[in-house]
Amino acid sequence: MATSPYALEVRGITKSFPGVRALDNVNLRLKPGEVHALLGENGAGKSTLIKILTGIQPADSGSILVRGQERTFQSAHAATMAGIGVVHQERNVIADFTVAENIVLGNTPRLRGGRVDWKAVDSGAKRVLDMLDFPIDPSMPTRLLSSAQTQLVEIARGLYADSAVLLLDEPTASISEAESTLLFDVVHRLTAQGRAILFVSHKLEEVFAHCDTVTVFRDGRSVAESEPLSAYTRDSIVDLLVGRTLSKLDVPERSPDVSGTPALELVGVDTATGHHGIDLNVHSGEILGLYGLVGAGRTELARAVLGLDQITSGDLKVNGTPAVIRSVGDALERFGIGYVTEDRKAEGLFLDQTVAKNLTVTILKKLSNGLGVVREKAARQAADDYISSLDIKVASRDQLVGTLSGGNQQKVSLGKWLAAKTEILIIDEPTVGIDVRTKGAFYTLIWQLALEGKAVIVISSDLAEMVTLVDRIAVMQDFAITGEVVNTHDYEQMSKAVIRLIHEEQPAPAGGR
Repeated sequence: MATSPYALEVRGITKSFPGVRALDNVNLRLKPGEVHALLGENGAGKSTLIKILTGIQPADSGSILVRGQERTFQSAHAATMAGIGVVHQERNVIADFTVAENIVLGNTPRLRGGRVDWKAVDSGAKRVLDMLDFPIDPSMPTRLLSSAQTQLVEIARGLYADSAVLLLDEPTASISEAESTLLFDVVHRLTAQGRAILFVSHKLEEVFAHCDTVTVFRDGRSVAESEPLSAYTRDSIVDLLVGRTLSKLDVPERSPDVSGTPALELVGVDTATGHHGIDLNVHSGEILGLYGLVGAGRTELARAVLGLDQITSGDLKVNGTPAVIRSVGDALERFGIGYVTEDRKAEGLFLDQTVAKNLTVTILKKLSNGLGVVREKAARQAADDYISSLDIKVASRDQLVGTLSGGNQQKVSLGKWLAAKTEILIIDEPTVGIDVRTKGAFYTLIWQLALEGKAVIVISSDLAEMVTLVDRIAVMQDFAITGEVVNTHDYEQMSKAVIRLIHEEQPAPAGGR
């Protein structure tokens, strides 16, 4: 029997759910030693295929071959034992376990009699951590790690099983540029050893920099199957993704007035989480970008503004008036400040509640009568208005938010703050895990909010997004502002200026804009 040239083959896989065909006769061929990009917009079927390949869901028809042998996986463990490892987009660790325990989870080495072989646990964890060049104590509780560090632990788990095929589902969505570079170094070392990597990403710059071949899904079908990536340009891939030429974004003409009193201003602010001497402001009608590597303190600064972390010195001003904010509710009701969190699943949304309830959660008092009973007709109308204005793709307002695509969940997360008529909006990583077309729609929406006079702060780790979207970029490093630049929308020029500020050793002098 001839040896198959493929590490993994997908032949004619079909999968349907009530009312929708998620996958329709899709095919994919993955060779040893290659990085294969799997691309598609939200809802195109990528996640469904990953679940089938890892034994979480069965296919309705079609076949999976691993090293030429047809396999059927009844469980995730069976897929792992067949040599398929996976790093999911959503974090999947046990917070109270140590780093080492999470790395060996599902494959814990044992001694005779069933006792855990702790020496093997530690040595095995250290082996893959060294492979990742990740200097972390294997005995550290995972709950003490940052989001980026937690993601690397999941990658280490995938490597621990010594898988011949490694599926990476949006692995760089929540890690820094430096950590992404480290990850890709590891990926290329693995392919040099003959392992096959299936790389799922919305970041086309990463795909073209690191992938060899590409499969593109659109509406549950494979519209490009295991083709050499060199045969495509970025524009031709986008055409395949959306089924039509995606026209250049229509950037509105805006000239925000920054001569008056800022809508939100921080003057010499220190916080309990470690910020020092923060001077920052944003005006009505302006979009301020807050850029920095993971761990720079951007999200923590937003939390301090919202009263979730303590401001220990300095002044916070709203429309020129000193403000003391003690909670998110306080920020919203007294000062009109809203916050679209980075982690929409854990913090931004109630996944087991309907779209309508999520959209109206910030305005329940306004929608209630004198007895505190919600006026259901008014609530339904409010939800329908935002479903329409934000073009949220739902079967009905009563659909559970947890069943929506990532892009539509993000629209709901934004919509609840728009419903509350916020005048100052902080948006943390607005397009993480969102496809090309939805990204463009989000940019257009944020520009419209600024045109309506809202002050917007965008926190993003995507420099291209910053250059496209904002008016000014403030750069953070080590919980301080190292400087800021007016955005010229010239990517090469702005990237040089921002990188220079990232490497500043001391914060910029106080007193500037």
